[in-house]
Amino acid sequence: MRNVRLLWGIIGLLFAAVAALSFIAMRSVFPHVESENRNNPPSSSSEQQHIVAVVGNKQITAGQLQSNLNARYGNDILNQMLDQEVVRLEAEQLEIKVSRSEIDNELKRMQQGYDGEAEFYKAMKDQLGMTKEQLREDVYYRLLLEKIAIKDVPVRDEWVDEYIRLHPEEFKKPAELKIQQIIVGNQEQANKVLDDLKKGADFAGLAKDRSLDDATRNSGGDLGWVEENDPFVPAPVLKAAKGLKKGEVSKPFELAGKYAMIKLNDRKEQGGETADGLHERVRKELALREAAPLPEVTRKLREKWKAQITDPEFGT
Repeated sequence: MRNVRLLWGIIGLLFAAVAALSFIAMRSVFPHVESENRNNPPSSSSEQQHIVAVVGNKQITAGQLQSNLNARYGNDILNQMLDQEVVRLEAEQLEIKVSRSEIDNELKRMQQGYDGEAEFYKAMKDQLGMTKEQLREDVYYRLLLEKIAIKDVPVRDEWVDEYIRLHPEEFKKPAELKIQQIIVGNQEQANKVLDDLKKGADFAGLAKDRSLDDATRNSGGDLGWVEENDPFVPAPVLKAAKGLKKGEVSKPFELAGKYAMIKLNDRKEQGGETADGLHERVRKELALREAAPLPEVTRKLREKWKAQITDPEFGT
């Protein structure tokens, strides 16, 4: 599901720059903030003078690094910390909790479109700079905030049932297809590729040598896992893939003025939710539509708990 991956990439553009270096920066901003399982003292002067890099005769110290991190990312990180703290305080006051299983279920939902859990966490690390622990923490605070936002929003059972009845297409789980493709300039080139495949040539090797598609050529034409109705994949590709069995190669077909052939490497059907699980998910979605936007909820929480930045270096 490439659209899910794209959405995460957009969401994480800012976080990608921040998260990879946030540990050092946060120690500079709030040296007293510690892990639940550690008790580290504030950075000493010697630590600030510790040499972390050398360029020729130029030495770069930990203090210089932290100063640059503060200047670039300190405001973002500090605001994120304040947001999380006011959410925690409000949830504690309202006795709202998020269980480990709720976090696990949300992470499983986010993994749709990835070829397993390991690939998902690797993508989050590569694209967003987020470790597994950081991602769990991010999900934890988001779920807490959502519960706070919808706590006083009534959603009756009949409303949920009616929505499910009127929107069945939203809850049908489409099959996922693992596809490779080769794009060439004309029918003659396509037939030559098809002949070579019939003689036993490797599909990925031919894609690397002959495909005109810059996005997939170097990976052997690999499109990865895509949903059978993925709007980011051309309709002729999906139509051809649906007619193939695992391991089969399509006949050449026209695609945006060129010719394409695809190979279906695998297919998997997605399991449906339980009735109770679907009912609760829809209830939450309907409540969130009626609730105040989450940024507005966060702003009001910051006012309530008198959260403010006091150091002018990090704004107000």
